[in-house]
Amino acid sequence: MAVKLKATERNDLRGSVTKQLRSEGFIPGVVYGKEKDTKSISVNELDLIKTVRDEGRNAIISLDIENSDSIDVMLHEYQMHPVRDEILHVDFYAIDLTEEIDVLVALRLEGEAQGSKDGGILQQPLFELQVRAKPNEIPDEITVDISSLEIGESIAISDLPQKDEYEFLEDPETTVAVVLAPESEEEEEEVDVDLSVEPELVGAEDEEDESEEDQED
Repeated sequence: MAVKLKATERNDLRGSVTKQLRSEGFIPGVVYGKEKDTKSISVNELDLIKTVRDEGRNAIISLDIENSDSIDVMLHEYQMHPVRDEILHVDFYAIDLTEEIDVLVALRLEGEAQGSKDGGILQQPLFELQVRAKPNEIPDEITVDISSLEIGESIAISDLPQKDEYEFLEDPETTVAVVLAPESEEEEEEVDVDLSVEPELVGAEDEEDESEEDQED
């Protein structure tokens, strides 16, 4: 079920107007999609943040555009200010509920690996997986139980539960969790050097013999 979000169409795209919108708590954005004309809009920043926080990154949003028809969209991309914690721009992608789309879904590890209990180091190379599914069938997250994972063992995408509703797009052999053996500290061997022994100079003895012969002459 889509969650509603109000939007207003933007006709004046001048920078001064856009800056004024942001100062009033609105985020400029666009709506585009397959066989859809790009439309410039603005949404309330707090409403958008609340929607994404409550419904998730891949939520289906019914964008209620003032003086226009509602459009089913998904949040495609957003631009953040490099210093201030605020959204500068947002892109919505108009979707067809009957067509599959590619999205990123969060990957969560469940349980404590047995290998971690035994002193191993758990590593999670991926925190998101690329998934293809119809908008209404996109999972909120992908979970994998790692409680039986021993030291030296790993879990790949091919080991994850397969569903008819969606498919994974990454290489099936891609590792999503692994328990490494603990690092062993190698003791460095200390080499004892007797500094009281002076090094012998090559040729020193010959030079001394030659000096004695010169004195005899």
